[in-house]
Amino acid sequence: MDTHILIATAKALVADDKGLLAMDESNPTCHKRFAKLGIPQTVEARRDYRELIVTTPGLCECISGVILYDETIRQQKEDGTPFLKVLTDVGIIPGIEVDIGAKDLAGHPGEKITEGLDGLRDRLKEYFQMGARFAKWRAVIAIGDGIPSRSCIKANAHALARYATLCQEAGLVPIVEPEVLMEGEHTLEQCRNVTEEVLRNVFIQLNCQRVLLEGMILKPNMVLPGLTCPKQESVVEVADATVKCLLRTVPAAVPGVAFLSGGQHTTETPVVNKDR
Repeated sequence: MDTHILIATAKALVADDKGLLAMDESNPTCHKRFAKLGIPQTVEARRDYRELIVTTPGLCECISGVILYDETIRQQKEDGTPFLKVLTDVGIIPGIEVDIGAKDLAGHPGEKITEGLDGLRDRLKEYFQMGARFAKWRAVIAIGDGIPSRSCIKANAHALARYATLCQEAGLVPIVEPEVLMEGEHTLEQCRNVTEEVLRNVFIQLNCQRVLLEGMILKPNMVLPGLTCPKQESVVEVADATVKCLLRTVPAAVPGVAFLSGGQHTTETPVVNKDR
């Protein structure tokens, strides 16, 4: 692990008011969207669609890094140029999603655990050799009647930390994404309390696994009321609650925060630079 390269890459991902482009949707998800628009659900159609994205004129002016899917990182333009080369030639850092999705957490109805640690070391080594320089792993935490449980929070925090240390071992900057979901009737205060607990647990586990905080990026949710909560706070109130939450829980060593924005093929809004 070259700590200097990890730190430089992490800083580059959150520099100059740019964002991360999430184009890591799975093939089944891509097919669902194509079907709605009458687009053929084929390998060729997926490749054409992704080529349109990576060749967008001026993309590097607002995008610092692109999160890719396993198929996408292996694809090429119609002329044979690898997508990875297209991105790196214009100064965009390629990354890869490496979790295999959130599955039901045994013994905990309504809660999820993200899987994908088995064989991850070898997959990360391959992605690094291909040219990826960062990775992403998403954990999801739901708020509801009696949830989240401490077991769910701790299990996902531990998985995120193990993923992160394996990434750094392979030379990849880990994007650590503990997402408290927006679905539900919970209040902003409930979201703030859960988010603080989740982030505290995540950083406890990151420290236990000896993750280099200067060589990672945090990708959390904003502190928001549930989508069906009767009271919806203003943008200013949401921003204030979110910043206070981060100040209470995120170590100053972390170089930046890229807020998740929801959906796929979206720019992950950066960044709170932690130069303090």
